[in-house]
Amino acid sequence: MTLTQAEKAAVVTIWAKVATQADAIGAESLERLFSSYPQTKTYFPHFDLSQGSAQLRAHGSKVMNAIGEAVKNIDDIRGTLAKLSELHAYILRVDPVNFRLLSHCILCSVAARYPSDFTPEAHAAWDKFLSSVSSVLTEKYR
Repeated sequence: MTLTQAEKAAVVTIWAKVATQADAIGAESLERLFSSYPQTKTYFPHFDLSQGSAQLRAHGSKVMNAIGEAVKNIDDIRGTLAKLSELHAYILRVDPVNFRLLSHCILCSVAARYPSDFTPEAHAAWDKFLSSVSSVLTEKYR
């Protein structure tokens, strides 16, 4: 799934705002994931999944750091996330559908925080970008 130059620009523009609150958005996105899709909690039996927990914030930060790396390397998302894809496929064995679920939760969190910036065009660009990220993260499952 190739992003157009306009879509890349929209992703980068929104990311500039998101980056300033990435840790909070990451934690919020995980909270949305676990409350909307409780079956995803099974991958975190050792985590304190209560709202605002240190473990939730730390993992949210990791997630958003990976998204940030994908934004920085938007023309090579596959190469940028290859090790993360291997980790989730071969070691953690996360169900691939969970990447799409988390992408949706990130999209909701970003849209809720930046409603005036999150135009229909920005929404479509971010949806396509996060779909690309999800696709890359599930490649090793095939």
